[in-house]
Amino acid sequence: MSRNDAAPGTVTAPPGRIRRMLSHLYIQCLIGVLLGAAVGWLWPSVGADLKPLGDGFIALVKMFIAPVIFCTVVHGIASMGDARAVGRVGLKALVYFEVLTTVAMVIGLVVVNVVKPGSGLHVDVSTLSAKGLPPEATGAHEGFAEFVLAIIPATLVGALTGNEILPVLLVSVLFGFGLHASGEAGLGIARGIEKFSTVLFTLIRWIMRLAPIGAFGSMAFTIGNYGLGTLRHLALLVGSFWLTALLFVLVVLGGVMRLNGLRLLPFLRYIKEELLIVLGTSSTESVLPRMMAKLQHAGASKPVVGITLPAGYSFNLDGTAIYLTMSSVFLAQALGIDLSLTQQLTMLAVMLLTSKGAAGVTGSGFIALAATLSAVPHVPVAALALIFGIDRFMSEARALTSLVGNGVATLAVARWEGELDEDRARAVLRGEISYAPTPAPSAVTAEPDPKETPAPTHAPVPAAN
Repeated sequence: MSRNDAAPGTVTAPPGRIRRMLSHLYIQCLIGVLLGAAVGWLWPSVGADLKPLGDGFIALVKMFIAPVIFCTVVHGIASMGDARAVGRVGLKALVYFEVLTTVAMVIGLVVVNVVKPGSGLHVDVSTLSAKGLPPEATGAHEGFAEFVLAIIPATLVGALTGNEILPVLLVSVLFGFGLHASGEAGLGIARGIEKFSTVLFTLIRWIMRLAPIGAFGSMAFTIGNYGLGTLRHLALLVGSFWLTALLFVLVVLGGVMRLNGLRLLPFLRYIKEELLIVLGTSSTESVLPRMMAKLQHAGASKPVVGITLPAGYSFNLDGTAIYLTMSSVFLAQALGIDLSLTQQLTMLAVMLLTSKGAAGVTGSGFIALAATLSAVPHVPVAALALIFGIDRFMSEARALTSLVGNGVATLAVARWEGELDEDRARAVLRGEISYAPTPAPSAVTAEPDPKETPAPTHAPVPAAN
């Protein structure tokens, strides 16, 4: 029977429309997440064995993070007329990060004290054991001085081959200033670096086509390994954490967007593909290159994006901040430990440091919580065994909240610096200017005079779609 011979009253979607819907990456990722959850639920052993699919996808993307940050930051700084603006951007970003992180922690502290999800459990601490926890959770944790020294790589090239963002950012800033100070000699290198970044984004665009497979494998592993029934035991903690994260995003981050003349919900629609990828992989690092490209496409200048967004991955983890306060107080409640306000504020102060070491990868928030409990002896580290089984179900909310928080931070800092094309940003968020699925031509068409101050550009960068 042909399509025209369909029975009367039958509604059929045009094949062309279906194909267009399925061509969107966010639809593919959504299908991957749903199929992964179904496989993990119906065939738990099969789902648990699919973890390498998610891990492999994250590894492929992480392979490009260091060179993308290096190229973006170096070219952005080298093309700026006023080098002092870089330091000003970094200072504003750090102040913003500290304020928003503190607000997130305070909100989490208030909610967990009001809801009291751990009260009534009466867990005997002598029955708990650190056995089975990750080695990082029970080992020695670095202090503040060690954390700062770890930012300095052993070699200049070594920073680009490691897994840490801050050493890459340090080397990129230094190299960018070096090119900027070299005048005419650095122009050719700066143009070459930008052309190289075009190649990188082309490769990333190819790899992102594997995102639905990665989301499928990660979600199948989560449901298959831990089971849907795991949530039943600590549903109040998980539910209150997700609601607190949602409250922070809608109220606090939404307020920041409105203060800067933008709206949050259109921004969430704009990054819906990245949100679905993070939901499936529980890793914000898996979408860092795409977020850098999209924020520049939305009108934020390359230097601001290159400095603020990567720095936010270590200094502005809003979701992890909420998780740390709620989980630590929950464990105290479960053990029957009555924490005074002074003790809770002391833990909050420690968390402002331990949260900075939690990069945007799966499980890092749990390690940051272990570091906090080790530094403040109010709650034993062995208590982590109580929430280890359900930590994965909170990691998605941590990652999603931190991703949105860093995107909002980048737009806010760009506007404060006068480096945001506000008309373009509104048009992009309204959908009037679509995100190009193909690489844009190089923005450098002629050699600028190093003595002149070039105007900030807001041209689209190579897309990672």
